[in-house]
Amino acid sequence: MKIISYNVNGIRAALNKGFAEWLKSADPDVICIQETKAQPEQIDTELLGQMGYKAYIHSANKKGYSGVAIFCKTEPDHVEIGCGIEYIDFEGRIIRADFGDVSVMSVYIPSGSSGDIRQDLKMKFLGDFQNYINDLKKERPNLIISGDYNICHKAIDIHNPVSNKKTSGFLPEEREWLSGFVESGFVDSFRAFNEEPHNYSWWSYRANARANNKGWRIDYHMATESLKGRLKRAAILPEAKHSDHCPILVELD
Repeated sequence: MKIISYNVNGIRAALNKGFAEWLKSADPDVICIQETKAQPEQIDTELLGQMGYKAYIHSANKKGYSGVAIFCKTEPDHVEIGCGIEYIDFEGRIIRADFGDVSVMSVYIPSGSSGDIRQDLKMKFLGDFQNYINDLKKERPNLIISGDYNICHKAIDIHNPVSNKKTSGFLPEEREWLSGFVESGFVDSFRAFNEEPHNYSWWSYRANARANNKGWRIDYHMATESLKGRLKRAAILPEAKHSDHCPILVELD
């Protein structure tokens, strides 16, 4: 199974930048999308269908905001829209598809960069999300949780750890949460195969950051420990340029 995760920063804008042609070339079995910024009727599911993808969409109540989706070639056994936590589901942040014994989740963790109110909500989300996943693992132990976590885990994952140590996305309490999440039974699939620095998945639009590779690695495929032996490959795909993020890939048997 070849899985890609991609925060497209607006699916309609990405389609205008050649996303469909790129998707056809990349040819994943499953692609987890974050930040669709669209209602279901605004997403060209007919085009996706022509490419062999079934589309499952969870949009935010607020139009043009947030939203997650899963496009897949094989029809899932079950699709879970949302997580049953009202404030999270209101913003369209979690969708899950079950394929046999493996479940793939597209998650879009909130950013706290706009100020204290959203940062407080982000920390609440992280605690509630951990509890939700702890319960879910009892029912679906083989999980791939793919998406934009809006957190750099370690200094290696950010271009300038010193100057960003008080910046949302690299705060000590966020990084501590992510360490705890991994320790609760997950593998950061990219780091299972690559321990090199300067590998990022998001770049600011400011100051030519992408051209200079001054980025952050905030997108992850987190796999439960039970899937560790089935992981074949993981990679970041920075050549795809439809967003301020780039896609990330994982393959498993």
